[in-house]
Amino acid sequence: MLALPTALLGLDVTALYLVVPSLAADLNPSATETLWIMDAYGFLIAGFLITMGALGDRIGRRRLLMIGMAAFGAASVLAAFAPGPMWLIAARAALGVAGATLMPATLSLISTMFVDARQRALAIGGWATMFALGMAAGPIVGGVLVASFWWGAVFLIAVPAAVIVLAAAPALLPEHRTDAGRPDLVSVVLSLAAMLPAVYAVKHVAAHGADVQAVPAVLVGGMSTVAFVRRQLRLEEPLLDLRLFADRAFSAALAVLLIGLVGFGGMMFLITQHLQLVEGLSATTAGLWMGPPALAMLIGGVGAPVIATRVSPGKVMASALALSLIGYAFLADTDSRAGVVAGCALLYLGLGVIAALGTDMVVGAAPPEKAGSAAAVSETVQELGIATGVALLGSLTTAVYRTTVEPQPAVPRSVATTYGDSLTGASSVADHLPPGALRQAQNAFTTGFNTAAAVAGVAVAAVACLGMLRRIRPIGEAHPERADSLDSRKRR
Repeated sequence: MLALPTALLGLDVTALYLVVPSLAADLNPSATETLWIMDAYGFLIAGFLITMGALGDRIGRRRLLMIGMAAFGAASVLAAFAPGPMWLIAARAALGVAGATLMPATLSLISTMFVDARQRALAIGGWATMFALGMAAGPIVGGVLVASFWWGAVFLIAVPAAVIVLAAAPALLPEHRTDAGRPDLVSVVLSLAAMLPAVYAVKHVAAHGADVQAVPAVLVGGMSTVAFVRRQLRLEEPLLDLRLFADRAFSAALAVLLIGLVGFGGMMFLITQHLQLVEGLSATTAGLWMGPPALAMLIGGVGAPVIATRVSPGKVMASALALSLIGYAFLADTDSRAGVVAGCALLYLGLGVIAALGTDMVVGAAPPEKAGSAAAVSETVQELGIATGVALLGSLTTAVYRTTVEPQPAVPRSVATTYGDSLTGASSVADHLPPGALRQAQNAFTTGFNTAAAVAGVAVAAVACLGMLRRIRPIGEAHPERADSLDSRKRR
């Protein structure tokens, strides 16, 4: 039962990547609106995860899952029939808030149902695998639906999933809640005031540079973060227990997840555009090309917890990220479909490993009553990493495109402006361009694509992973300090 909402969340990520060209042709969003359509979902998830994780610990994790599924289904209908870019951005934001309930609820329920460390690691590996299945199926399902119906049909697949979960969850899933009181509303406001301006500033600086709009966002986010931390340290029942960060495995796993997901999220967004706008593939064909590489995440998600029972998780994660580095190297030095797909497969493999092991380290470091909050922190970092990667690498590719594409002075000014803005714009005015101009635009995009892949290389992450986690024992072998901590909790 937990597999269905998890797979749905994965499918929603990759399916939308292939929908962008069809969506752009229908709604005609600007380049900035297109990025917001992609980013609003991840940014709102990142903003609300901590609140929703703490809420699930208090009102019941199964109850939160059911509320989230109902809201996700309703927001999906709104997104499917959005009449314009701003309506779709709002619907995607609502999906983000609903999605923020599903991620910590599913992970914290796993920690409740599987107490043994090795069983929990395998279960979380299965959770990551289902997310991978959703990501692998997303391009194929999205491509088929766009070709057969229209782009909005991609969102409607959430409706039957929501109906199934709402009908079956009461009978199949246990309920779990703590005795803690209501979440501190001031902390909720401060967490949103800290996260949302910060992620807006990251996106805005990446697209437009540090200007008068970005500076206030940074200041508001920074001051709210300080206020949030100080309040959590004073409260007896904080929204987020900051003592969790004292655990070495907890903090190191979060750092590795963040670094790895920034590169992965940005490159997946660019790869789907490359296959359609440069290679000229239809949405369905592009989905078929992207589906098999995503299955490499299955190997990582299932195999990594098994290997990590005998080998240090730090070494396993560092090795996987080193393979990802080879994938980035392929993407930085190729303009062929085969090279792009090969690089994509290695990125998925690395993601499967760090998602399974990193998530298990984060959730396993927390006491059972804090599992929802710990899961929320893990998912916050991952969603923020993906959204930041789309913003940074997408903006970098656009900047390289604009500086390398050759001007077209022989066409009307409006056509020339659209042509010079992005490859998506150039494709939309292709009928008004002279021969060879579209190919020049594709070459400029490929230059930006290769540059983004080179920047996204994870060599530093691989070294950092090995360094930060080198003392973490194989799964099932408790650290002395972890055992002491558990004993003290039992005595209390």
